[in-house]
Amino acid sequence: MKELIKINNLTKEFKNGHGIYDINLSIREGEVFGYLGPNGAGKSTTIRHILGFMKPQKGQISVDGIDAWKESSKVNAILGYVPGEIAMPEFMTGIEFIKYIFEIRKLKDWNYVEELIEFWEFDPKVKIKRMSKGMKQKVSLICAFMHKPKVLVLDEPTSGLDPLMQQKFINLIKEVKAEGRTVILSSHIFQEIEKTCDRVAIVKNGRIVSNIDMDEIKYNENKKFEVVFKKESDLKLFAQEYKNIDVIAKNKVIINLKQKEMKKLMQVISKFDTEIFKEIPFTLEEYFMDFYKFKKDGE
Repeated sequence: MKELIKINNLTKEFKNGHGIYDINLSIREGEVFGYLGPNGAGKSTTIRHILGFMKPQKGQISVDGIDAWKESSKVNAILGYVPGEIAMPEFMTGIEFIKYIFEIRKLKDWNYVEELIEFWEFDPKVKIKRMSKGMKQKVSLICAFMHKPKVLVLDEPTSGLDPLMQQKFINLIKEVKAEGRTVILSSHIFQEIEKTCDRVAIVKNGRIVSNIDMDEIKYNENKKFEVVFKKESDLKLFAQEYKNIDVIAKNKVIINLKQKEMKKLMQVISKFDTEIFKEIPFTLEEYFMDFYKFKKDGE
């Protein structure tokens, strides 16, 4: 599969000491690529370099063989962008702004724009000044998608959207991928990343700390099971044979183990009557938290 976006040793340090350092990424054509990290980690700085908004201090970025800094206008012609912080002229209506971008890009397929407006279910005749955050987000999404770009760079694209619209966004990304287009998705919504992305990179303090296929997370060798015994006495007997458990109720436990230990667990658990025996899937959020050592609520 063709490498559409190549980032080699990208470095940019700011006067305050923050920045990005030796970022190396290769994003394939037709891939949905997740880029994760908390605020200030370096996500937006990396994205601005891809767009040609910043000159690298060191390193190179190419998009479809085009130098992102030296030929940024060519890159932007094949790229759609939703910024993390949306700023639009408030004196215009949504439809006026959409038409303005349509004309700047010299587009011809207005029917597709109308399809996108209908898809996002909102009134674009409202003044931008009076729009909610979610409505502004929809205008930005339409402007990013309407020229059917080869590459989409989406920074927190569903911020302000309700759960129904977030699901519509996920469906739209799947359609884009099926068409062979490439997406870079930066989001704090882990389920959004899990449902759409092929690979994920995690950035911490300006450096890539993980670059992993989503399948490796989904089929992680670390397993977790929830077991609810019918009788409290069974739990006590089980605990005598199987030590690696967290008791969270009088007859309920959480079991952490490796894939290779599954056979032993099945042998032991088969001796007891259980009401519930189910695997708790390892999530992207847990994987992410391992790198940042955050504590979830209740832990």
